[in-house]
Amino acid sequence: MKDIRERAFEFAVRIMKVCQFLDEQPGVGRTLGKQLIRSGTSIGANLEEAQAGQSRADFISKNAIALKEARETHYWLRLLSAADILPESRIQSLQSEAEEIMKIIGAIVTSSKK
Repeated sequence: MKDIRERAFEFAVRIMKVCQFLDEQPGVGRTLGKQLIRSGTSIGANLEEAQAGQSRADFISKNAIALKEARETHYWLRLLSAADILPESRIQSLQSEAEEIMKIIGAIVTSSKK
């Protein structure tokens, strides 16, 4: 099984590629792409910071932030799909991966609080 940090890194690379495409488009897609790249790359950055957490509370906090970023990323992907800015075929696997990442990080946060 792949480490969640590695999964988040690979996810961020995929998000970056989608955002490169969006950046070349006129209009609202470019604006949403800027939101998507911030949240989509922040997941992994916060997971990396959590590994160097100074305390258990810090570890939990950084993972909780990563979870929020994953939820936001999922939202932007849904919005891009619903507005037909990107085809469903291009977004579906990213949405599924965002959901999986949310579940994994959610489990990490929950088990760390116990």
